[in-house]
Amino acid sequence: MPGYLTKQEDIAIAGVADLIIRSLLDKQQFSDPEGAAEALGISSAAWPLFGLLWPSGAQLAQRMASRPLQTGERVLEIGCGLGLASLVCHRRGVDVTASDCHPMAQQFLQENTRLNGLSPLRYRTGHWGADHHKHDHGHAQAGAVQGHFDLIMGSDVLYERDARASLAAFLDRHAGNGAQIWIVDPNRGNRSTFHKQMAVHRFEVVEERLDHPALDTAPAYKGRLLMYQRPVVD
Repeated sequence: MPGYLTKQEDIAIAGVADLIIRSLLDKQQFSDPEGAAEALGISSAAWPLFGLLWPSGAQLAQRMASRPLQTGERVLEIGCGLGLASLVCHRRGVDVTASDCHPMAQQFLQENTRLNGLSPLRYRTGHWGADHHKHDHGHAQAGAVQGHFDLIMGSDVLYERDARASLAAFLDRHAGNGAQIWIVDPNRGNRSTFHKQMAVHRFEVVEERLDHPALDTAPAYKGRLLMYQRPVVD
């Protein structure tokens, strides 16, 4: 992985075996020689964010480690970054698809899948901030998220105001009948607006506080798990 420095860590998730995760060394790493990220509107300052382990991602991974398995369930992780929650699901035998808009996310996910001795994990491009899911003629873009899912999960994805409600529209498009949507939000401040945007698509929300003090095994955390669902259509 030329152009930047990485590190490798053993990440403990209660209930599952530790995961070996290769991530960027710090927020100063940057390499976009062909301008792929720039073309997607990803600035040099935002470029490394996908490749770091974030507290909310660990919270989501922990919940997925203990969530009861559902036969035949299809799961999608949005804004996966390093895909910690997806890797937990994959190790448990869940039919999971990881997705992100960053051009390097798939490469890091493949490497972390290999480091843990797992079979290839399905990856798709997921960009809700622009109409990247379709070509000019309305056909689905090659490699983009397609179809419907029973659970869509994400962590720390409410970092922008999203005046166009693009994320809510994306979730509506890919949520199957009776699907649940789980979002771990570290109190970014856009939660109430997002609730309203989801309500337009008939999603109701239940919030669960995830606050806890510093523990021997984990730093302090403040945030919420947002669980959305809408009535099943017969």
